[in-house]
Amino acid sequence: MVHGLVIGKFYPPHAGHHHLIDAAARACDEVTVVVAPSTVESIPLEDRVAWLREVHARSPHVRFVGIYDDTPIDYGSEAAWDAHTATFRTAVGARRVDRVFSSEAYGEELARRFGAVHVPVDPGRGAVPVSGTAVRADPVAHWGMLAPPVRAWFVRRVVVVGAESTGTTTLTRALAAHLRLRGGVFAGTCWVEEYGRTLTSLKMAGLAPGQTMEDLVWTREDFVAVAREQNAAEDAAARSGGPILLCDTDSFATSVWEERYLGNASSAVRDTARRPALYLLTSDEGVPFEDDGMRDGEHLRAWMTGRFRDELAARGVPWIELTGSYRDRLTRAVKAIDDLLAAGWNLASPLLPADANRIVGGSC
Repeated sequence: MVHGLVIGKFYPPHAGHHHLIDAAARACDEVTVVVAPSTVESIPLEDRVAWLREVHARSPHVRFVGIYDDTPIDYGSEAAWDAHTATFRTAVGARRVDRVFSSEAYGEELARRFGAVHVPVDPGRGAVPVSGTAVRADPVAHWGMLAPPVRAWFVRRVVVVGAESTGTTTLTRALAAHLRLRGGVFAGTCWVEEYGRTLTSLKMAGLAPGQTMEDLVWTREDFVAVAREQNAAEDAAARSGGPILLCDTDSFATSVWEERYLGNASSAVRDTARRPALYLLTSDEGVPFEDDGMRDGEHLRAWMTGRFRDELAARGVPWIELTGSYRDRLTRAVKAIDDLLAAGWNLASPLLPADANRIVGGSC
């Protein structure tokens, strides 16, 4: 039984990491992948391990172990090497290591300390030209190098909320279409529909002849179902689209609608609320009311807009209110999204080597 070892931060996991792990999986009977970030990094360790397990689920002989390693990196220090190696040995356990697979200069020395053979894999990044540093600096430019679960973590979720007939769906669709026209990774921009309208349609289909929207009976369970389905649809779309995900309402908005129909919002619904990158609130002012047979009435719009303002302010989330003409609203929304992208992801820097050119006992 040949046991291979792969060690890295996987900050975040990308196509180069998967190439490295696949190479080890093909060459060994079993492989241990040690995910060893420092605690200063921004992406949780458990997320990285889960993502790697999902991507490599078809290689059951590859196991993933997460462990934090806050020892300063100094390739010229025996004490630092000893501490790092001890951490990695704890993660590996009692298994003997036969081969160490690495794309890094320190691979030779790491293998020596495990009494194993070093197997370099694409050290020049020719086969898969990507690095964790490059991804952190510009996730959008390297979007194609990220697996679906990693994309879902990086995607910027922009949620459009507002009272009835204030253009939330129209704006969400328009923003998605605008981004798709940019091409590249934005060509796959997704938008998530409002599940509440779907459930309303289903409930209306069960009404007796002559009954209307006013005859619908709403329960706490209905709003929990809406919030749950909305979150599930959002999460699915986040895995398959581009860097921006547009959402026509979300589980937070569901709590506001629950208040409108049942008098207050339940903790069961409030607890499902996420924290997206940006909320866009569509004002009711200056927007003609259109009754499509599934709306309460124009008289409620100002109250709902006010409730959204109050709740968004209380949550302390990023949000802007869109007023004016349709073109004004679209223009301001596009600028807000561009500002969001320009701000970047601001991931914390990992612990960096004191001197990357000094490798104890090695020639790399």
